[in-house]
Amino acid sequence: MARQISVGIDIGTSEVKVVIAEGLFEHGHNTAKIIGTGSSESKGVYRGYITNPTEAARSVEAALQRAEKTAGIKVKRAYVSFGGIGLGSVVANGTVVISRADLEITEKDLSLALEAAEALIPPTTSINKRIINIVPIEYKIDGKTVWGQALGLKAQKLEVKALFITCLEHHLADLINTVEEAGVEVIDVVASPVAASFVTLSKKQKRAGCLLADIGAETLSIVVFENNNLLSLEVFPVGGNDLTNDIALSLKISPENAENIKVGNDRGMTYPKKKLEEIVSARLKDCFELIETHLKSIGRNALLPAGIIIAGGGAATAGIKSIAENSLKLPSQVAEVYFGDAAEGKIKNRTWAVACGLSIVGFNTSDKQHSIGIRNGSLITESGRRWGRVLSRWISQFLP
Repeated sequence: MARQISVGIDIGTSEVKVVIAEGLFEHGHNTAKIIGTGSSESKGVYRGYITNPTEAARSVEAALQRAEKTAGIKVKRAYVSFGGIGLGSVVANGTVVISRADLEITEKDLSLALEAAEALIPPTTSINKRIINIVPIEYKIDGKTVWGQALGLKAQKLEVKALFITCLEHHLADLINTVEEAGVEVIDVVASPVAASFVTLSKKQKRAGCLLADIGAETLSIVVFENNNLLSLEVFPVGGNDLTNDIALSLKISPENAENIKVGNDRGMTYPKKKLEEIVSARLKDCFELIETHLKSIGRNALLPAGIIIAGGGAATAGIKSIAENSLKLPSQVAEVYFGDAAEGKIKNRTWAVACGLSIVGFNTSDKQHSIGIRNGSLITESGRRWGRVLSRWISQFLP
């Protein structure tokens, strides 16, 4: 029997990370186990997008070789994250009349409703952009909200409210070309914060309402969940490097020493503690103000009971939890990454969340109807095939 292998490649601004996982059947249930990891310094990348494909491809190759050596296998295909500037989302609504004479809702009706919603996205919002993931937020039949699945129910009219996750088209093409130049086929592309949510957020948190904030080196990505639905995604052009630079400039020290101080690893260095607290607080408050403004725009400020979960390298910043709570008036916690068996699969380094989340995707995409991103070689697909990009129920069994 062939081994079930899934690979995730996360091309970040500071590092490229590769996770190779194997699907196993243990103790009466399916689980996933990491069998190889590799990382390398990220070159040719700025604020999450590729600026030099050749340099970026070399970084991907280096991380792949390290992961392949650990796992003892050669990587041919992988799931890849899209993050950084250019990633965004838009909500749209679509309505269709049920096609069957017996009024039963079919997969075709669901697809047509999503297609109708996509058609209503304003051209000013979609220009130069490509939809990479589609998430149905809510279905209604004959004006009444559906609790659970709409498929198989009977109605005359079907309505859908969906979140369309988009990215800049040329950034996406550069990303896919870079991975292909490294010798790997791109199976699907998944938004980075969505991938991270697979291994950092629980069903309970998503149901109650929460926000995942992934603070990377040069970007801050957020996703908002409520009633188990992904409501919103946004990316801001600020990150951990901005805080490091603030510390370096204000304390007149090197960026390396500033980074160590930022994460509490000061190694006996002397510096004014009060001034450091003011620097860190000011920058983080600016970040959380951006989040607060976004929450107000979607009507969720101070209304997420499970609060804010902070991931990414920036989550290691000293005092970030209390600053988040005071700024957003929400409960706050630093993310923990769980992979596979919750009893054994806790991962200490939260910067691996995106790569881990990507590798999980592969165990639930047995055919194109369960795919959640763009398939390699089909950036422009016909109407009948593109609805395989819908994020659906398959990921639930892997959530912590």
